[in-house]
This record gives sequence, structure tokens and C-alpha cells, in this order.
Amino acid sequence: MPFPLHTSTHLHHLPPHLLPRPPLLRPALILPAYHRPILRRQSFNHERFGVSNCTKSSSKNTVTLLVKAIDAQKTNEQHEKVKRAYPFHEIEPKWQHYWEENKTFRTPDEIDTSKPKFYVLDMFPYPSGAGLHVGHPLGYTATDILARFKRMQGFNVLHPMGWDAFGLPAEQYAIDTGTHPKITTLRNISRFRSQLKSLGFSYDWDREISTTEPDYYKWTQWIFLQLLKRGLAYQAEVPVNWCPALGTVLANEEVIDGVSERGGHPVIRKPMRQWMLRITAYADRLLEDLDDLDWPESIKEMQRNWIGRSEGAELDFVVINGNGQEEEKRITVYTTRPDTIFGATYLVLAPEHPFLSSLVSEAQSKHVEEYREHAFRKSDLERTELQKEKTGVFTGCYAKNPANGQAVPIWVADYVLGSYGTGAIMAVPAHDTRDFEFAMKYTIPISWVVRPDDSDCGNFVKPYSGEGSMINSSCSESGLDINALTSKEAASRVVQWLEKSGNGKKKVNYKLRDWLFARQRYWGEPIPVIFLDDTGEGIPVPETELPLTLPELDDFTPTGTGEPPLAKADSWVITKDPLSGKPARRETNTMPQWAGSCWYYLRFMDPKNSSALVDKAQEQYWGPVDVYVGGAEHAVLHLLYARFWHKVLYDIDAVSTKEPFKCVINQGIILGEVQYTACKDDEGNLISADSVDELAEYKQERIPEEKVMKSGDLFVLKDNPNIRLIARAHKMSKSRGNVINPDDVVLEYGADSLRLYEMFMGPLRDSKTWNTSGIDGVHRFLARSWRLVVGSASPTGSYPDGTVTVDEKPSIEQLRSLHRCIDKVTEEIEGTRFNTGISAMMEFINAAYKWDKLPRSIIEAFVLLLSPYAPHMAEELWSRLGHSNSLSYEPFPKADAAYLKESTVVLPVQINGKTRGTIQVEETCTEEEAFRLASFDTKLSKFLDEKSIRKRIYVQGKILNIVIDMPKKAKVAQE
Repeated sequence: MPFPLHTSTHLHHLPPHLLPRPPLLRPALILPAYHRPILRRQSFNHERFGVSNCTKSSSKNTVTLLVKAIDAQKTNEQHEKVKRAYPFHEIEPKWQHYWEENKTFRTPDEIDTSKPKFYVLDMFPYPSGAGLHVGHPLGYTATDILARFKRMQGFNVLHPMGWDAFGLPAEQYAIDTGTHPKITTLRNISRFRSQLKSLGFSYDWDREISTTEPDYYKWTQWIFLQLLKRGLAYQAEVPVNWCPALGTVLANEEVIDGVSERGGHPVIRKPMRQWMLRITAYADRLLEDLDDLDWPESIKEMQRNWIGRSEGAELDFVVINGNGQEEEKRITVYTTRPDTIFGATYLVLAPEHPFLSSLVSEAQSKHVEEYREHAFRKSDLERTELQKEKTGVFTGCYAKNPANGQAVPIWVADYVLGSYGTGAIMAVPAHDTRDFEFAMKYTIPISWVVRPDDSDCGNFVKPYSGEGSMINSSCSESGLDINALTSKEAASRVVQWLEKSGNGKKKVNYKLRDWLFARQRYWGEPIPVIFLDDTGEGIPVPETELPLTLPELDDFTPTGTGEPPLAKADSWVITKDPLSGKPARRETNTMPQWAGSCWYYLRFMDPKNSSALVDKAQEQYWGPVDVYVGGAEHAVLHLLYARFWHKVLYDIDAVSTKEPFKCVINQGIILGEVQYTACKDDEGNLISADSVDELAEYKQERIPEEKVMKSGDLFVLKDNPNIRLIARAHKMSKSRGNVINPDDVVLEYGADSLRLYEMFMGPLRDSKTWNTSGIDGVHRFLARSWRLVVGSASPTGSYPDGTVTVDEKPSIEQLRSLHRCIDKVTEEIEGTRFNTGISAMMEFINAAYKWDKLPRSIIEAFVLLLSPYAPHMAEELWSRLGHSNSLSYEPFPKADAAYLKESTVVLPVQINGKTRGTIQVEETCTEEEAFRLASFDTKLSKFLDEKSIRKRIYVQGKILNIVIDMPKKAKVAQE
């Protein structure tokens, strides 16, 4: 669509990314001086209007051509104006400018705390260079509807937005291009901000924050120092992803199948000294407090599983040397099934187990070392994948089972992780599928010790992992006999025996590991610690010297030694201890991206405070967040880390609540538009998808939508319906080419249509498939709403001023339609069922189109109902209805119960005392109205047409009896 040639006032208020981009003028085009200013401020495409060769013409001819071209463009613009369903292109920039100029949605620092509060928050985005796609506004629109709704209900609303802006992409871009990450980040933030503003979200932009700003990360560093004081931050040797070829440590997401994402170089696991946060100290509280949260049960269960609390026992297996003698060395294992101790026929150590090197026999040393090197190239996820083939190597060493005294072989296998439990397990192949597969592969003995309650012993052909009664579980030498006990009784007896004999103890374990809190990267928060040159002692930077800011660097590439890029900033790294004056060096690792997002919800409460993390009074009023909306992909790490930090802050009296987020909602994913593919055989012939067993064995070809038709529940080729196609919707990504830019949708349909469509696609929490043509439905609804209130457009596409409403008292029917709509919309917003709220408004509009007149009071109430969903149109209609202020703080309509009752009854109609039919009437229907309805009823009218009515007997809501004069013959027949 071409933009107007002459500067239009409303274009000044368009977001930058929607402003028209004028094409470059051809350098050779020379016009008379008095025409040049026109071209400088006009958007003009010469070739489009056939004047690309105008340099060969005289100035006069050139001007003539330009005038014609301008007239042609004006005509095209007029046609576009006529075609538009309603003038969203004028309405939306106008009201976005109004909101910004008047700071309509600013939450004052000083507020009336006697009013209820509503803090609604989006999981703030990472501002990538790609900008938003249509999946992003789904959650943002939902929170905006809630924020606008609560404002109108009289709540103090806090609805902010900011940027989780530290991260790998900006740094990688800096490495590739030499552009400083800060420049890239600011540019990306600007784009994101303009896109969000173009969608009409009611954020308080005065509270905008970015995790990359020193004024913000000063307090991230302050929180780290509090963790350090409490012993919750410490350093330890932990394995990291080291890429020798790139000379750097890689994040997990940068490693794919054991090689680097960039360059495909081998990656190994290498121990390095790293900062850790002791989140395990809060494991029980993180687990217990989940019960009180209004979160999706699936999310709470994911966190429970991630924390992974289990009760069991630690057992010691004494190592046996080559002569069969016991050594002093003991291998400690953790098990949740101590009842199965007699079934332990081998031990497995993790490749990174600290005892492994000292246990391996000389004959097996080479094999074990090769296996370890191979294992270190895998991620923990790859190693523990249940479906992968189990591999391992015998160490050549044995240990003694403390229960029966038998020597069991010690193996090394990568499916055991050094970070879980003790890094060693007792393998019970009869009662664990993974151990069973391993034992079968390497011919290790299997001993059944648990008999299912419903099974005879001796029928075992596969592992049984359930509980039952114990068999083969007695040894006189050890003094342990648990035969015939139930699994629970046996587990308790074994623990007692372990503690009494000194072979082990009861143990509570967690899958949760301490949080690796260091990255060998530049673009992150500096860790406020220095190390003395003479002793290596770590000393925290004084709080008065915060923020410790990042130094300016020109070279962000890895050092090649494993040291982070900050190590290159010598003048920054070399420092002195402020207390002793001793020479020292700064920590050159930076914090991970998670750090800034762990507490940002607190900073939004008091973003300009330079003396405290957050003002106590502000935090006590606004906390906790009432509704927190974001993707389920953050269900564990972000939410768990934020809860951990919050509990630490609670313990030091920095916050007043135990939990940060009262209610969490996970919006579904919006998938890209359905893509159709056909299968081809080796000769290039199309074959039907239903005749294909393994899709991977066949070539696939994308089929354009226009060549596809639906056949029942399937999709087939139009030209050959025998060829069934594969129809799939995928997550939006650049690589698939299915990303939909919201800017394009806004340009064609308007922001209100995009907002409505995202909500109308289906329930907020469900995944949905994008279909651009589906926007037409909600766009038509908005256009019908506009025309209903404003009237129809003139032939030129313009609309009359004001509205077509009348200042008359509404009818009962109109009031009932309105209040049913109010009741439904209110209920559905409160239940976050936004799609059915839109349906209720559509039903209202359908009913309103049947009315002869539109009472102003009815339409004003409807406009208020519409405003949280389509705020631009609602503001414009409100203004046309005669209001000078924004409707953002107008009271939201309340349903009157009197108009919600079912008001119609089925009224029997008698003719001369005999029931001839029924009619549906209002409960308060008058006799005259009831008779009129009966007269128009096709079944009853034949008894009344051209008849003389003697009298009518009417009991309101009960019966209508019509007595008519009858001819004598008819009277005799009736008698």
C-alpha cells in the first residue's frame, strides 16, 4: 500500500519501523529549483510511474510527468482508502501518540494504597535482532487485557516492560562483525520497543529497565555479595564444555552432538574452577512452598521432578585388590531401594569419579581412558538418554557387597553422572531396566530378590522394578535376613542394619545440583570479587564501589587459553585490595544471563532507587506479582532460580513475601502456518503419503497452498486427489521460512485486529496454528462495530463525524442483550478465556444490527467492554460519543442481575376453551401484545382470521383464551 505523498500529520506518530521508506532519487534527475523541496519530502518511485528516462526530457516535460505521477498515486491512495474496512491506519497512530504524550498508563510513585493493587507482568524478552514475530504478542496481549480491565475496575495497576539484554547472540555478533554488544543491544531494544508500542500495549514505559544498564546490574552484583556473605556463593572445580580448536568454553546450547555449533569442532568436558550458587541449601523450601502457589500443576510437577527429592540410603562397598584382600578404600553409593541390596551384582562409576584412576587395573587402563575421553565429549542429556545403547568398560577391579560378602565387578559407564548422588551406583539388573540392559549386553550375573505379590518365583524373564516380597535376601555371616518381608519393611530393616554395622546410613538426596554461576564471556555482569596476588584469597568488592562496570573492549574473541575475554583488559583486571592495598586481580568470569532475570520484577516496583534494591514500602504494597505470564520453556530454570533468590532476599529482610509470583500462566505456542509436503520416490514420481512407512526414506517436496485441497480430514493434490499430502505446522523459525512479522499484519489489518485474532484463535494456554486468512473474521467484526456506531463510509471512503446513536431510553430487549454481554465478557476476562469473551461481543453486535435505534447508553457500555481488547477503536468511538478524556480509567460496566434472568415463557393459547397452540412471550407481556403475537402465529392465525372476537381472557404468564363467535353449523359440529 503506498503512503501519502504529502506529509500527513498522523505519520509523525507512527513507530519508526512503520514509517514509509522513500526510495533513492536517481542522481541524474535534475529539476528546476522550485520543485526540489517537494521531492525531498515526498516518497516517489520514478520507475513505478514510467518516468525513469526523464533525464532525456526537458525540465518542463519532467515536471508534467511528475504531476501526472503524483495524481496517479493520489488516485491509488484514494482507492486504498475506499477499500479499507475502517480507518485503523489513522486511528491507531493517533491514540498511541495520545497515550504517550499524556502518559496515560504511568503508575505514579505516590499512590493511594487504600485501593487494591494488581501487578501483572510478562516474562521480559531478550531483544534479538530479528524483532518480534506474531507468537510474541500472544502473552503480551493477554496481560494487557488484564491490566486495562483492572484499571477500569479501580485497581492500582503495575504493568511494566523491560529487557533481559545480556546474552550470547549479541556477543557472537560482536565477534563476527566487530560491533560492540552494547550498540547491537540498544538497536535491538529500540526495534522491540517500537513494535510493542505499535500494538497498543499499556505499559508504563517510565519504568522501563534493561539488565545491561549499570544502574540495574549494580543491584544484581549487590545480591551476589549477599549470597557470598551467607556462604551461598563459592568456587569449585566443575566440568565445562571446552573446545580446544576455538580455545573457549561453550555454553550447553552451543554444543550439538559433541561438537561446537560454530565450525563443528570437537568439544570435551574439562574441569575448571567456577563460581557456584548453593541452591541445594534451599531445596526443601523450594519444594514445600510449591503447594501454596496458584501455578499450573504441570509446572509445579516439573519443578518437583527437577528438585528430585528422594529418600534412601548410602552404602559403602569395600574395594578388593587383585589378591582378593580388602583395601581401606570404600566406594559409597546412593540408592532409593536399599531393600534390593542382595541383588546388587556390579557397581558402576561415572567417568569423572575421583577414585576411578586409582582403581583401574593396568590391563584395563588404556580402555578406560579411551572410554572416559569419549564420554567427556557428550552432554549430560546425551549420556542419560533412556533410548540410547548402554556402553561401559570393566575397570579390572572388584568391590565387596556388604550384605552377602560377594565380590562384584566395578564398571565405568557414561549413563552414571558424577554430579548426581555420589557418582556411583550399585546395579541391580533384576529390578532396573537400565541395569538389566547393561548386564545382558556384558553377560553380568542377574539375581532376582523381589517377587511381585501376584507372581510365582522362577517366572522372571524381564526386570521388575516394583515392590513386592523379598526372596534370596539372607546371609548368616552379615547377620542380615530380610526374606519374606515387604519391600518397605525390608528397606527399613536394611537401613537399621547399615547404621548398626557401620556400612552406611539413611540419606535424603536431591537431583537438584548447585547452580553453575559463571560464564567465560564478555557480555554479562562482572562478578564483584578480586583475588590477592600473594595468597589467591577471594575478597568481595565493597558495596560502596558498586556497580563494577564492564571495561570497554575492542576484541571480544576468546583468548584461546580458557580465560574469558575480560582477561584482555589489563588496566581493568589489575587492581588493589581497597582495605590492605595489596595487589590483586579482578574476577574475569561474568554472570550468566539468568542473573538479571532473577529479580527484575522487584526493580519494576521502584526502578529509579539509587540507594536500595527496592523501597520497603513499595515492595510491601506491590509484592508479590499477581499474574506472571510467559512460555512453559521457562517452567524450571528461570522460575526456580527466581524463587531461590527471592527466598534469600526474604531471609535477609529485603522482601516481605516468601514467593515472588502468586499466579503463573503459560501461554501456548503459536505455530507457523500449515505447510504441505509430498513424497517422491527415487525416480522423482509423487507417491501418496499413506503408502509410505518411513518418511525419512523418501524425498519431500513443498507444495504451495493453492495446489492443495481438503478431502475429508486429509489434504490432497488438486490435480491428483489420489496423492495424499503431509500437512504439518512447525514452530516459527527463520530456517523454516515460516516466521510472520507482526509489522506486516498491523500494516494490512491494524493492531486491534492482530490483538483480537491472537486472543480469538483459541484458549490462551493451548498451542495454536497461525492462519493469516483467519484474521479476516475478527477484522470484519471490528469493521461492523465501527459502522454500527459511526455509520457507513461515503463513496470516497470517509466517515461522518460523531456517531449514529440517539439519546433515548433503551428497551428491555436492548438492556438484556447488553447485560448478558457484560456478564459474559467480565467472567471470561477474569478466567483468562479471552476467546469466548470476544464471541460474546460478536453476539451483541449481531443483535444490535437488528435494532431500529442505538441508544447512547447501550453503545457507550459496549465500547467500554471492547476497550481492553481493541483499545484504539474503543478510544476513537469513546471520543466520538462526546468524551474528552481517555476511557482507560472509566468504570468497567457491571451486569445487572435483573436483566440476566430468563424473561420469556411459553404461553398456551386457547380458542373457545380448546388449546390450539403456544406462543413465546415476555413474562411481563401485556394482553394486547400476547394477542398480537397469537394473530401472527401461522398455526393460530387460521382460527382467528376474519373471525369476530367476543372477548379475551388473559392471565399474565399463564394463558390466553380467545372467545370467538362461531356460525351455527360450526357450533353444532363443535358440540
